[in-house]
Amino acid sequence: MNRVKKIHDSFIQHEPFLDDIITNFDTKGEDFGNQDRNALKLFKLDAKTLNVKSFRVPNFINQIAYRFIRKSKAERSFVYAKKLQALSIGTPQPIAFYEYKNLLLFKKSYYISEQLECDLTYRELTTDLNYPNHERILRAFTRFTYQLHQNNINFLDHSPGNTLIKQSANGYDFFLVDLNRMEFVPMDFETRIKNFAKLTIHKSMIEIMSDEYAKCCDQPFETVFHLMWKHTEAFQEKYRRKKRLKKKLKFWKKR
Repeated sequence: MNRVKKIHDSFIQHEPFLDDIITNFDTKGEDFGNQDRNALKLFKLDAKTLNVKSFRVPNFINQIAYRFIRKSKAERSFVYAKKLQALSIGTPQPIAFYEYKNLLLFKKSYYISEQLECDLTYRELTTDLNYPNHERILRAFTRFTYQLHQNNINFLDHSPGNTLIKQSANGYDFFLVDLNRMEFVPMDFETRIKNFAKLTIHKSMIEIMSDEYAKCCDQPFETVFHLMWKHTEAFQEKYRRKKRLKKKLKFWKKR
């Protein structure tokens, strides 16, 4: 099994430590909010905390694709984080990525970034509509999203858990995580508005974001709101259909 790695220049002196935590990922570190498909662990490095995301082995087709055609999720996360930083977009400091592959197939991969402590994520805004300064934060988040679009960043996983929020002296700062699905391309108006579709089911939040985005792009509120609500409803219906299908498949498997 071959190992490929890329370490950020500012962390190259810690290469032996990084090698060790990847080699011993299964037995070391502190579990941190593991996901259905991937595992997350925290490791201490002097005064810093490192966040290591272990991506599961992809299916057979993707093992071939990641081996010969596409960049892995770990490499994309590392590369995209550096691109975001170059554009002055907040994201946790990228540190390294590691990949394991053999002659024909891609296997495991890992992305290492610096753990960033935040005050909340966008998700808290969807679960507590009375959160302190709720509307102020939501409007600032909308302006942040507009900044992404102006920089030709289409964050395809723009969903509630993927934006960390920190209060600052100037208001609120925003940081993107789960970076492996992005496009760096100019977006037309509808693509920009569709980028809000996964964020919330609350019409009141859609109204506020539509109002703020309309001010940013100098479009009528009604135009932005109609489009944003349309794409939100379409995404929710697609999500519900997917859940119904999974439920049916589970039922037939039990028979």
